[in-house]
Amino acid sequence: MKIRYNAPVILTFALASIIVTALTKYYLPDLIDNWFSVPGKGNFNPANLRHWLNLLTHVIGHYDWSLLMANFAFILLIGPLLEKNYGSPVMLLILIITALVAGILNILLFPIPLMGASCIVFMMILLASFTNFNRGEIPLTFIVILVLYLGEQIISSTATGSISYLAHIAGGFCGSLFGFFFRTKRKK
Repeated sequence: MKIRYNAPVILTFALASIIVTALTKYYLPDLIDNWFSVPGKGNFNPANLRHWLNLLTHVIGHYDWSLLMANFAFILLIGPLLEKNYGSPVMLLILIITALVAGILNILLFPIPLMGASCIVFMMILLASFTNFNRGEIPLTFIVILVLYLGEQIISSTATGSISYLAHIAGGFCGSLFGFFFRTKRKK
């Protein structure tokens, strides 16, 4: 028996996040703040190339191990199945678009910096409900997940705190759109 790198996009994403978290915790305490978080509303500088890069890299940065573990428990369970169904190039594109959407919404609407892969988690949860999707049908699992996960996020968004519920909602919205518009590789 041999070990196979079965989901290259998801596994590389997870490994990058683990490395960045470890470097931040043990060697470079400003790494996440400088390279892996999107500035909040009013702090984005369009002339700063790093701020543009952070629109993508913020999903890799996690301030602590518990946040990383919470996000990647879902990502490593759901992601390989999605990557198998949609293919690695499409999965990479979906991750990039979700990161960009959440990052752009953050700089436009949310006052604090954004980091972490929560938007990716919510995108995958909604996208996974489309696994057995047939054209012309809306899966009941999608409706239930939409109500449970995004409904809770919308309700929670009225509370104050450092969690960007907007990023969660944006990720879920992206997952919903990808589910409707991207076809899986498997034959129907």
